[in-house]
Amino acid sequence: MSRRFMLLATGGTIASVAGENGLRPGIDAAQLLNRVLLPKDIIIDSKDVFSLDSSNIQPEEWRVLAREVYEALKTYDGVLITHGTDTMAYTAAALSYMLPEMGKPVVLTGSQLPIGHPLSDAPVNFQEALAVLQEAPGGVYVVFHHKIICGTRAVKMRTTAFKAFHSVNGPLAGTVDSDGVHMQKLLPVRNPKGHELMDAIDPHVFLLKLIPGTSPEVFDFLAQAGYKGLVLEAFGMGGLHYIRRNLVDKLQSLGKHGIITLVTSQCMFEKADFTHYEVGSNVLSQSVFSGGDMTTEAAVTKLMWVLGDVENRKQYLTKNIRGEMSE
Repeated sequence: MSRRFMLLATGGTIASVAGENGLRPGIDAAQLLNRVLLPKDIIIDSKDVFSLDSSNIQPEEWRVLAREVYEALKTYDGVLITHGTDTMAYTAAALSYMLPEMGKPVVLTGSQLPIGHPLSDAPVNFQEALAVLQEAPGGVYVVFHHKIICGTRAVKMRTTAFKAFHSVNGPLAGTVDSDGVHMQKLLPVRNPKGHELMDAIDPHVFLLKLIPGTSPEVFDFLAQAGYKGLVLEAFGMGGLHYIRRNLVDKLQSLGKHGIITLVTSQCMFEKADFTHYEVGSNVLSQSVFSGGDMTTEAAVTKLMWVLGDVENRKQYLTKNIRGEMSE
């Protein structure tokens, strides 16, 4: 019996055409399928969810996409999502949290050049994504330039090179080469358990990267502006200054306004560890948590997801539930 997959198209460079003001999405899902070599032993249906530059794909779109994926997985063996590269890592991480364990793969891919370009990487990425759909266990993955990346570990590192995405602070979920698909034995954690879509999400999260001399008054603005969560990229293992400009006291005061803070490191590789230096040892509290070695994309989307149902999900904020942080 042939396996059946669903293609959900969202726009992005892969589906772009030249316009008066530059590239714009202009190729639909059916046209994408007509431009690639498809395996003969599978059935692929398609649907256009959006036709957007990925810069315009935001939390509201994540919810729509999550619902489409959830419904498709009830009847299809897997879902392929074509997506722009600029925010693909955010979407992959968000879907990782929102989708329940359904035992089927969800693969995101795209390209650095439109599929109609003579040098486009789109056909290879598309065909490799389809190959991964046939081999991968349940979970969310980014497939790009021969790499298979856990949805919560993908980071876009390059703007023009074909090897745009890396797996940061986590091993590749697998690779694709001339011998086929090679999945690793270590797979993403899939907790909390359940079969219902968990798409409630709150976009009121601010990302702040500290610089020497950051004013404590910045945190007052966050409270006044109605933010409910803060991802703070601190120095090194989690340092922040408290001489002259005391960020520690002000950060802890955010909790009085109901704001949850998740602190990560500005260093892309390795983790935040508040126990290492005195400067960070007094930061953690009931409203300030360590993000460990999470990527920015994984931390931001996880905090949005937690805030969507904070009473039931706060317990997962510092737990590895989707492969997003080391144990």
